[in-house]
Amino acid sequence: MGLEIYLDLFSQPCRSVYIFAKKNNIPFEFKKISLMAGEHYNEDFGKVSAWRKVPAIKDGDFCLCESVAIMMYLVEKYNTPDNWYPADLQKRARVNEYLSWQHSAIRIHGGKMLWLKLMIPKVMGVEVPQEKMDAAIEDLNGSLKLIEENFLQDRPFIAGDQISLADLVAIVEMMQPVGAGLDVFETRPKLSAWRDRVRDAIGSELFDEAHQGILSAQEMAKKMDGSKLQHFKPRILKMFL
Repeated sequence: MGLEIYLDLFSQPCRSVYIFAKKNNIPFEFKKISLMAGEHYNEDFGKVSAWRKVPAIKDGDFCLCESVAIMMYLVEKYNTPDNWYPADLQKRARVNEYLSWQHSAIRIHGGKMLWLKLMIPKVMGVEVPQEKMDAAIEDLNGSLKLIEENFLQDRPFIAGDQISLADLVAIVEMMQPVGAGLDVFETRPKLSAWRDRVRDAIGSELFDEAHQGILSAQEMAKKMDGSKLQHFKPRILKMFL
């Protein structure tokens, strides 16, 4: 049995794993899991991911969850180019620093924008209080400022002169609010230039393919049947409002 990767490209961590595997020519079978349709609660997927989250992989009898852990596993197994997770102690530490920080910062704040600006008001039909939106934007701006001033500084990429896992994980998170209609790059020329370097390093075709879904989110929301989310509505509203 070959490598199976369970993904929904609407999800930021899924996009990072997908881009990494495709960019490095890692052979895998794409197993699509629709989060909106609740397919992560299917019995079969529960055997791969006990906590029913994507991305997840099944490599023979070995199952693994969490995007960062998955990419580190793929780095080791497929001996990917050094720039992704450098052998140099200090460069690797820079990558680890960002990967350790992002979970409770840009990961939360970027993802929240999709729900507050799009899914909750447009699909669920629930008004988002202005103070909630203002606070969420303030949190997101704080994380973006830290990325510019602390993680990126004057370097081309987070760990130096080449793209790494840190840049890949960062860019997919920033594209989430863009998909919701909030262009985080518009007034940030430094961040915009970094995005262009990341896109070039990944390859524009692969980058655009991976983000096609999230960048169509506003159109998709107009056609989405909100009743499909009713089962999750109390939990979603509790989480974001």
